[in-house]
Amino acid sequence: MISVKSSHDLRAMKEACQISAQALQLAGSLVEPGITTAEIDHEVEKFIRKAGAKPNFLGYGGFPGSACISINEVVIHGIPGKRVIREGDIVSVDTGAFYNGFNGDNAATFAAGTISPEAQGLLDTTRESLYKGIEAAQAGNRIGDIGAAVQRYVEERGYSVVRQFVGHGVGTDLHEDPSVPNFGTPGRGPRLTPGMTIAIEPMITMGTYEVKILPDKWTTVTADGKLAAHFEHTIAITQNGPVILTMP
Repeated sequence: MISVKSSHDLRAMKEACQISAQALQLAGSLVEPGITTAEIDHEVEKFIRKAGAKPNFLGYGGFPGSACISINEVVIHGIPGKRVIREGDIVSVDTGAFYNGFNGDNAATFAAGTISPEAQGLLDTTRESLYKGIEAAQAGNRIGDIGAAVQRYVEERGYSVVRQFVGHGVGTDLHEDPSVPNFGTPGRGPRLTPGMTIAIEPMITMGTYEVKILPDKWTTVTADGKLAAHFEHTIAITQNGPVILTMP
């Protein structure tokens, strides 16, 4: 069932989303050669708790971190640990906060030092594809319009869209209906109505869209070992167009 939020709900949810957005900003500022993913995760958790919120990823389905930190060929769900970030890595960070009954969820991919032009092209395309999806999230459109906009932009530039994982509704639960694929057919899927809140999150690769999950049951990597990037915003559908709740 798709949850439709009241104006009061949206105001409360924006507070959770702002904490999540600020946690992501903090994480991005820490991405540099020499730091471990565990150190970034520690600072993210400390920030969220200091804001009076809870890190909603911690313990979710057994996930052991407050942030997902995914490097290079890791698409999503990288577990924070002893891995040291190196010069030239691209680092995807996904953060979320639960505050006053609502969830925020967002992600971005950051450069560690100087990265290759090819990696920069992937980051730029993935980020822009997110905004193409958001532009399509107009009241009266359908979920398929979002995915089609992302897919068209990405594939025209020679990249691939991960199929196995998709965006989702967000609200009192971290993952709600509807699913929000980053691929699809215009005019298909649930209709977008004011009060819906969804996370749009393109996961884009330089090679195949196929992925595999490592034995830890979380870490998801590209099947061919090529680079991946991930950007995400939580948005609200309104009569006046989409509103990005996780825009700091």
